[in-house]
Amino acid sequence: MRLRNTLLAATSALGLVLAVPVSANAADGVFRYTYRADGSEHRGELVDPKAEECVDVKGATDQDAAYAPVNRTNGSAVAFLEFGCVGDVYRVLDPGASAGRRLNFRSVLFS
Repeated sequence: MRLRNTLLAATSALGLVLAVPVSANAADGVFRYTYRADGSEHRGELVDPKAEECVDVKGATDQDAAYAPVNRTNGSAVAFLEFGCVGDVYRVLDPGASAGRRLNFRSVLFS
C-alpha cells in the first residue's frame, strides 16, 4: 500500500512539473527594419530574437543607422541609437508597435 501511494505521489509530481510552462528565452515573431547600403534601401529582420540579448542590427553602420522599425514580436523591443545597446538615446517599442523613418537605431534589446 505504501509503495502504491509513493508511486502515485511521484507520478503526480512529475505530471505537475511537466505541465507548468517554462519561461521562453525568445521574443516570438519578427522585428523588421530598413537600412541603406550601396545607395539603396534594404529590409532587415530578426526572427524570434533572443530575449535580454543585445543585437547590433545588420546593415547599420557608424555613418548610417537603421530606421523604420516594426516590432511584430510578443516582446518589447528597446531600440538604441548606438551599437551595443548603450547610450541614453533609445525608444521602447511595445509588441505590435512601429516607428517611422525618423527613428534611427543601431542595436536593439528584447524583453
